[in-house]
Amino acid sequence: MANRQQLTFESNGNQLVGLLETPNEGAEHYAIFAHCFTCGKDVIAASRIARGLVNRGIAVLRFDFTGLGGSDGDFANTNFSSNIDDLIAAANHLRKHYKAPDLLVGHSLGGAAVIRAAHRIAEVKAVATLGAPAQASHVTKQLTCSIDTIEEKGAAEVNLAGRNFLIKKQFLDDIKQSDTQPIASLNMPLLVMHSPVDTVVDIKQAEIIYKAAKHPKSFISLDSADHLLTKKQDAEYAAEVIASWAIRYLPDYTPVREKPTQVASGKIIVNERNHRFTRNVLSDTHVWLADEPAKVGGDNLGPDPYEHLLAALGTCTSMTIRMYANRKKIPLKDVSVSLEHSRQHANDCENCDKSDAKIEVFHRVLTLDGDLSEEQREQLLVIADKCPVHRTLCGKIDITTELK
Repeated sequence: MANRQQLTFESNGNQLVGLLETPNEGAEHYAIFAHCFTCGKDVIAASRIARGLVNRGIAVLRFDFTGLGGSDGDFANTNFSSNIDDLIAAANHLRKHYKAPDLLVGHSLGGAAVIRAAHRIAEVKAVATLGAPAQASHVTKQLTCSIDTIEEKGAAEVNLAGRNFLIKKQFLDDIKQSDTQPIASLNMPLLVMHSPVDTVVDIKQAEIIYKAAKHPKSFISLDSADHLLTKKQDAEYAAEVIASWAIRYLPDYTPVREKPTQVASGKIIVNERNHRFTRNVLSDTHVWLADEPAKVGGDNLGPDPYEHLLAALGTCTSMTIRMYANRKKIPLKDVSVSLEHSRQHANDCENCDKSDAKIEVFHRVLTLDGDLSEEQREQLLVIADKCPVHRTLCGKIDITTELK
């Protein structure tokens, strides 16, 4: 399962609509998926490939280009250059609110767009294309019958995939500026994926891209896939290949590990997600992350160890108070617990061997909401100290460690 969040951002004065999907356990790396010409973020290829990447630990933002799907703007006034601007705006939004993308994936004309957008997104470390043309002008093949009308009258209505779109001369003028030079100057790893039976974008286009690109570059055949990757197995295969290929080029990327088939109830397993501080934490039914803040070298993808400890005390306190209030029919409307941890000099510690010894202090503040008497509030305060985690922390603790 993945977390799905609709978001909006601005590009050239238009509000664009996107869908950000992230793994439940968090993500170290973000990708942007650019859809095909006149398609949208929910086209089958986009949704399935995005889901496949998310299942392998990479968060994916897919969005509707200006004038398409849920995004504002007039499609007739867009062009290849505005598509690239939309990609830059999407990257800026991720950088500001989440994490900048280090992987771009583009399908069809979206593939040509991500190659060019990659030059303007400093954090991008790898690019993958699917069924992409080497030049944006290749799209004119779909407009053949209308090009003369567009050139003569300045615009024409064109039927594409069963839908009518107004195409203006400025669109033709813009894509004529496209060439293969941005491919040669990409200066980053490129994965080219194409089907030999693609009837929309001939596989010769993949050959042009591959020959123009500098190493490192890779080509993967999508064999019997159609241009839109409508077969589920083709989209899933593409996602698997992209994720596996990306391992080499995305720093500290490790595929999401399969959860052990059995983790005993009451047992916790912690394993490395990267070789810094990020850790997978697994129980019998849950998976989550632990990390350290960026200021100490972590990626801040999850709570740090002491935040986990405070959370254990706080959640147990809240649950215990609620259970007692319900049982005693105390009109407690809501309870919140605020906690912080510190170390203080143990001036009054009778058992301290060193004069500079310190003790661990957990400061807990309860906020009780409801029509409560002073006696009831005092009762709940006493009960807070009886929560199991509180009693564990205040009791004698022995920790044994062994090598396996």
